[in-house]
Amino acid sequence: MNIWSYIAKRILLMIPTLLGVIAITFAVIQFVPGGPVEQALMELKQGAVTGGGEASGGGAAQYRGRQGIDAERVKEIKALYGFDKPPLERFWQMLKGFATFDLGQSFYHHKDVWELVKSKLPVSISLGMWTFFLAYFISVPLGISKAIREGSRFDVVTSIAVLIGYSIPGFVLGVLLLVLFGGGSFVQWFPLRGLTSDNWETLSWAGKVTDYLWHITLPVTASVAGAFAVMTMLTKNTFLEEIRKQYVLTARAKGLSEKTVLYKHVFRNALIPLVTGFPAAFIGAFFAGSLLIETLFSLDGLGLLSYESVVRRDYPVVMGTLYLFTLIGLVVKLLGDLCYVWADPRVQFESLAR
Repeated sequence: MNIWSYIAKRILLMIPTLLGVIAITFAVIQFVPGGPVEQALMELKQGAVTGGGEASGGGAAQYRGRQGIDAERVKEIKALYGFDKPPLERFWQMLKGFATFDLGQSFYHHKDVWELVKSKLPVSISLGMWTFFLAYFISVPLGISKAIREGSRFDVVTSIAVLIGYSIPGFVLGVLLLVLFGGGSFVQWFPLRGLTSDNWETLSWAGKVTDYLWHITLPVTASVAGAFAVMTMLTKNTFLEEIRKQYVLTARAKGLSEKTVLYKHVFRNALIPLVTGFPAAFIGAFFAGSLLIETLFSLDGLGLLSYESVVRRDYPVVMGTLYLFTLIGLVVKLLGDLCYVWADPRVQFESLAR
């Protein structure tokens, strides 16, 4: 099986997977209480009670509240949110829109969902890029150093440090950082919220860079702790496994220097698990685990948008973001498999396709 046949087969398999995820979520939504129609009716009832109380006293207010909402008004509200049509028809219309990346209009923000997602991307990209690059470009060299010096004091001390960092949830670490350095009980070296200051537009180029780094330091520190520990220990264990293999002993027996053995032979094989996980880690840094960090540091990104859309029953945003994230996840999985074949030519597409 050549590469193009494999990619075509995987794309065909993506379609039922994507449809299944969307269909299950859409079906669950139909039974979730407190939807946009119910919320609108509740607001109208509360307005009727308040209005009646102002006009003719408490008794009249209670009487108007119990009268309920006119049936025609209920139909208008359902039509406004598209709930006047059968579920299957609404599902089919949604799929036709998704096929052209028309994700619909937000009930709460009254904006196109695609435009809303794009407006939140800069925050998530900023947080994700820093998290990803710090996790890879610090933890990989550290893991290699730990593998070479296994059992040494350096290995023990760094293992304790990274495991302590891993054991502390990112949200708890973020709270601790705010208390210590964000004006809590100690010093205020870093800002509490946002990616930039209010006067960012008036700053010089160097001032903008400094202001941005000043704001992003605490959120990135809280976000990278867990990924940093996992990547470090994975790198160490992978290198240790390769160093103990027979081909390394053979290379050393031939008189090759330790540096040549390590970086010419061991390095490539040991990095296969890291390289194959590269696409997933790159995308996951943007979309996974950012909700609590964005909420804590008041960063208006995709994580906070997804959470608020679920709480507010903003179904177009819920389904639109789910569609995008699922599609991205499937594509990233395909890229991961392609990276695996690229990193290890011994692996064939036939084995991956099974």
